[in-house]
Amino acid sequence: MDIRHLTSDDLDAVLDTRRRAFGPLSGGDVETWRKLVTPMLPEGRYLGAFDGPRLVGAARINPYVQWWHGRPLSMGGVGAVTVAPEDRGRGVGRALTHAVIERCAELGHVVSALYPATTPIYRSAGYEHAGVLQRVTVPAEALRTLGGPSGLSGVSGAVKLRRMGPADAAEVVALVGRVHTAARASGPLCFDERTWRLWLEDDDDFCYLAEDGFVVYRWSDGDIEVDNLLAGSEATARALWSLVGSSSSVAKSVKAFVDPADPVLWMLRERSRDEVSQTRWMFRLIDLPAAVEGRGFPAGVRAEIPVEVTDALRPGNAGAWLLRVDGRAGSMTRRDAPGGEKAAGDATRLAIGGMSALFAGVPAATLRRAGLLSGGSPDTDDALDAAFGCTAYMIDYF
Repeated sequence: MDIRHLTSDDLDAVLDTRRRAFGPLSGGDVETWRKLVTPMLPEGRYLGAFDGPRLVGAARINPYVQWWHGRPLSMGGVGAVTVAPEDRGRGVGRALTHAVIERCAELGHVVSALYPATTPIYRSAGYEHAGVLQRVTVPAEALRTLGGPSGLSGVSGAVKLRRMGPADAAEVVALVGRVHTAARASGPLCFDERTWRLWLEDDDDFCYLAEDGFVVYRWSDGDIEVDNLLAGSEATARALWSLVGSSSSVAKSVKAFVDPADPVLWMLRERSRDEVSQTRWMFRLIDLPAAVEGRGFPAGVRAEIPVEVTDALRPGNAGAWLLRVDGRAGSMTRRDAPGGEKAAGDATRLAIGGMSALFAGVPAATLRRAGLLSGGSPDTDDALDAAFGCTAYMIDYF
């Protein structure tokens, strides 16, 4: 089996494999897909596995920025992993996953995430379950009135909304960064300008922009589906949600991808039971010291914790480390380097999957009881939770 970068000559074979693995795409979806992936080919972001001249599998690495406690990290979003039905069970998916991890490192991504079709193959490569893509369903009428007693008209004078399109891509990217940084968000991602321009060309989506927020939504089977709604202030959140709810005379419900702690859930007049669905995503540290150095940490947390990490695929992540967190900054210093401190016998020990989950806010006690963390002490568990604790989420599927 040979794994190499795909070229434009391979795209028909990729589409055929995709149809066989996941079902057909419409003509319009195929056109959008080609526009999305073609610029990625010369960047080496689409890998193919070949048996001789025949394509047997493929995987794509999307260029994303992902926020962790309000600080952006370069993230390789792994998607479109497909294996031809007749070649399943031959180790194609595993080989592609290993190649993707190495390619993420070459591209400068310090972390990676994916939505798994199956857990074991990715867990064996160092990915671990980390966060959620959460969709809530709320009555459209409940959103309509968020703008004030008369709905949207109650806030229209305070918040200026306008339609947005492909020319606004750069402004949207900058806005996403400002809002996630201010909110100390953990997990959400942002597409690059090129991808945003492509999404904003979709005539089926309705897109509105404010100074500190935006919304992208569409009609779906007579109701409303919100892909993205981001707001940096209460007034903008009320204006955007009221806009969505203004169709309540036709649409009875709104399905929206949101932060599990999205402010709209605290703005609703009535809330006793949430109608929620969750899709899980997995996460992996590609460059452990760079990821810790680039991550944000809570102000006031100060800790020095010996940590031992194993990583069969990325030896540079493995070894004995001293994790330091101080003044919202973190670092990993080798304890096993020449002249370095000796490894501590009471170090917290994790494989890279457990370390990735810890980085993404999974509590140390959970990892310990799941067999993903050992060593250390209750005090070091508390310190790790204080440093890394968060509720990781995304509002975008890829």
